Amino acid sequence: MAGLRREPTARQLRLGVELRRLRDAAGLTGREAAASLGVSSAQINHIESGLTGVSEERLRRLTANYACTDEELISALAAIATNRAKGWWEEFRGSLPTPFLDLAELEHHATFLREIQFLHIPGPLQTEDYARSVFSDRIPELPYEELELRVRHRMQRKTILEGPDPTPYEAVIHEAALRIRVGDRAASRVQLATLLDLSEADHVTVRVIPFDLDGFGGSWTAMMLAGGAVPRLDTAVRDAPHTAAFIDSEAQLGVIRTLFRRVEAASLEPERSRDFIHRLAKEL
Repeated sequence: MAGLRREPTARQLRLGVELRRLRDAAGLTGREAAASLGVSSAQINHIESGLTGVSEERLRRLTANYACTDEELISALAAIATNRAKGWWEEFRGSLPTPFLDLAELEHHATFLREIQFLHIPGPLQTEDYARSVFSDRIPELPYEELELRVRHRMQRKTILEGPDPTPYEAVIHEAALRIRVGDRAASRVQLATLLDLSEADHVTVRVIPFDLDGFGGSWTAMMLAGGAVPRLDTAVRDAPHTAAFIDSEAQLGVIRTLFRRVEAASLEPERSRDFIHRLAKEL
């Protein structure tokens, strides 16, 4: 059908998912929802699948028909539906896999970001040499042009930490990630120094989990939690060098929030974490 999106973004898909959840909670079929707008059930399916957009006026009519009275949620969904501005990541569309673009868009709109990493320095905190070494480790090896595109994309993700209105960012990093030399000794030294510099910013918190911490089994799962405009719109991401998996079910988000609380409680306080990183850097 003309006008349908060929590849909806994760943000567009999330809008459709939330509208479908509201419809399901109201006990209405797609045909009944369509009747409230005077459209076909196929159009409701396209909206819920992210294949087509929805105006704010129609979105509010739908949510009213679904007996949703959460005005903060409705306004947040309306903002997603009406914000069609293209971000810096669009220059990579067609050149990098879609999850890379979706991750950058998610970070751009997040109200906060929390990250757990056990084997690598978190992406937004990586130096260029470190990121290049991470991507160079891929099997099969990436062509030079694609490798450099991925490095440039990762460096541009740092925009969330810059500017007059940076995103509050917290990273919990295991000692293993700090000690593994992804590049050579010199690159590792620069990476740790950069990490220390970034951790001094008011909006950046870095915590360390040392090897000798008693009683910490850990989940050993690298994870990011991106805050939505309302908690219901939070998103968890399993971020890897080559892709990203998005999680938005409320049950799973509840488990992940608990995981973050436990990992944060087990980590060193920010000042002690900086001292810890400084000692590791002096050993190099």
